[in-house]
Amino acid sequence: MATTRSAHTVWEGSLMEGAGTVTFDSSGIGEQPVSWPSRAEEANGKTSPEELIAAAHSSCFSMALSHGLAGAGTPPTKLTTSADVTFQPGTGITGIHLTVEGEVPGIDDAAFQAAAENAKANCPVSQALAGTTITLSAKLA
Repeated sequence: MATTRSAHTVWEGSLMEGAGTVTFDSSGIGEQPVSWPSRAEEANGKTSPEELIAAAHSSCFSMALSHGLAGAGTPPTKLTTSADVTFQPGTGITGIHLTVEGEVPGIDDAAFQAAAENAKANCPVSQALAGTTITLSAKLA
């Protein structure tokens, strides 16, 4: 069964001087302020589309890696994943770097690297961002 998740943004003013609020409709977890300076300069307590993509990508990748490892008979105890989304004003998103550290009993480094590469290639967010260069650093704890 397909699912649809929703969020909406209310923006007021011009790009450079304006600001908006992102509301997470499906989960009801609240609202977050967003602005151009938070995107192109310093966050200053506000989010950006790139930070939201980083959150989506790190969580999706972690789920895909956990699933792949469990399917191979080596479920992880813990995965800690970060996603760094690079934004260049005037160009757009120029790359995403995933970093994962895993506590996975009974697995060697080569198998962990292969599972991480597979998750990078096949998680739905990676697939949605297929036109973007995605790199990966993976290590066992």
